[in-house]
Amino acid sequence: MLALFLTAELTGVTDLAPIDTEDSPFYYTFKVQCTSCREVHPNWVSVSRFEQNEVSGSRGEANFVWKCKNCKREHSANIKEAPKAVVQNDTPKSQKIIEFDCRGLEFVEFKPDGEWKATGIESNTKFDAIDLTEGDWYDYDEKASEEVSIQGQKWEIKRA
Repeated sequence: MLALFLTAELTGVTDLAPIDTEDSPFYYTFKVQCTSCREVHPNWVSVSRFEQNEVSGSRGEANFVWKCKNCKREHSANIKEAPKAVVQNDTPKSQKIIEFDCRGLEFVEFKPDGEWKATGIESNTKFDAIDLTEGDWYDYDEKASEEVSIQGQKWEIKRA
């Protein structure tokens, strides 16, 4: 089991999570490595928990199916559950967002493409369409009359 963790400084917001619904699926973007030959695929790959792909040899379906170009083996991964929201802490700590069941592959790097959402701590203001691809995010919470931000993102993929 592998999981994606985020450590970030949330100021004025909490419950940071990808917007990931059946109507608006989130595509988790990774670099992938074959655990057989250790080759890292040069391109980014995207995984949605709402997509099912056939696994060769009638072994069912998986959210992500990938054939290593180097050793020609087919591997798969499934997202285990809906993403968990990152909650605001006084001192940023690593929090699990999503878990994967990987067969023959490992995700080795994450890119936060896609839209994220968060909620204002004091005001309950909903912030949608948060873009974390450029790093830090800043906005203004009108109801709370204060700046809100997400800073110092550190993404990790590790055993769950």
